[in-house]
Amino acid sequence: METRRRGNNRGIEENTMAILDTAGYSIVTQDVNDDRLAFLEAVRSASIVPENGSAPTNTMFEAIFQILKDEDSLELIMASYQLLNELDKGFHLLIQDLAKVADEAKSDASESKLLRNMLLLQYLVRVIEGDLIPRNSAFKENTNWPLLRESLLNMLLGSRKIIYKGLIKDCLSVMCEMSQFHTESSDDMKGPEKASCVLNGYDSAVAIALPEVEKCTCTAIQKLLLMIMDLDASKKIADLQGLTTRADGVRTPAAEIILDELTYNIDSLSPFLQVFDEPKWKLEIILQYFRKYIAKPSLRTRRLSGSADDTTFGGILKSFSDSSSTKSIIKKISGEVAQILLAHAFQAYLSLSSRYSVEGVCGSGEDVQDSSLVEVCKNMIAAFTCLKRTDVHTEILPLGKEALFTAATILATKLKP
Repeated sequence: METRRRGNNRGIEENTMAILDTAGYSIVTQDVNDDRLAFLEAVRSASIVPENGSAPTNTMFEAIFQILKDEDSLELIMASYQLLNELDKGFHLLIQDLAKVADEAKSDASESKLLRNMLLLQYLVRVIEGDLIPRNSAFKENTNWPLLRESLLNMLLGSRKIIYKGLIKDCLSVMCEMSQFHTESSDDMKGPEKASCVLNGYDSAVAIALPEVEKCTCTAIQKLLLMIMDLDASKKIADLQGLTTRADGVRTPAAEIILDELTYNIDSLSPFLQVFDEPKWKLEIILQYFRKYIAKPSLRTRRLSGSADDTTFGGILKSFSDSSSTKSIIKKISGEVAQILLAHAFQAYLSLSSRYSVEGVCGSGEDVQDSSLVEVCKNMIAAFTCLKRTDVHTEILPLGKEALFTAATILATKLKP
């Protein structure tokens, strides 16, 4: 049955080349239009109608996109658009399958399926990125919301076939599972022992390719999350300027869903922060995490004490400046979680510091030039000192020690006479 489906796809793909070859002609006959309609119906019959239909190939996807992009025929425009919307449920199912397979024991069959799904997902993310980036850039220049509203990503997230919150959670699950898999595989088996196990247990070609494909898939999923968060930010701007309508619907920002998942599934916190390396959003998510647990002093208290608010990393660090506030924080989140958050936030802050100014990050014009960096490094060391003093049983994690060493090295460099 699988061989027959692959054979059907090859036949459809041969017709695909004819579709692509005739694109751009100034005169398009009715016969050409009929051929393109037949092609779209053939893809639907092979990929959607059967219960276990085979996914369209990259070339077939390109042909469908090209028909939608270039056609003047209303029938073809609507047919190609409808087909792409029907195919989008391949998207969430792919991520669900990746989450499921990554969490199960691997076999030859599951590894082949995993490899195929990861490559297809990478392709789809590239298509979405190629469509969204220029649209979002144009929106930032002229706030043309309809242009961004019609992006593939916005239409995908608004599709009834996509369970939006489930999609975000599955993305997190895949990233965390792949992070743990790489850590375990690198620690448990090394050198010839690992190679022997791989060659004896699995198909060697798949086994060799899989680690790199997993890494690229993890990067693709992070890219997808970043695009969703950037789209959320643009939509918020459009909302504030009254450019959206009721037809745009209401969608919970992805950053809030990620934050909730990290809060209620504490085991996913460290793996996620290890692989999520975009500093702007990483720092924002960590700051939002802390804001959930740091009590806000009254306005009068803030004026009298000169204490900073919690909109910047420096302000968060100052919340660990005394035993009382530190004790209050680690009652709600453990000292270990506080260390993980502080260390990763410091990493993100240092990445941003190379840009000298990150106005707009975290909702404030936080300055990360040398003077601010020195202050942050001092407060970073003071925060860990206060954590240790507040709970004498707290052990400084390796990640925390690394952050403290980095902070001390920066201070030694900046304050050197």
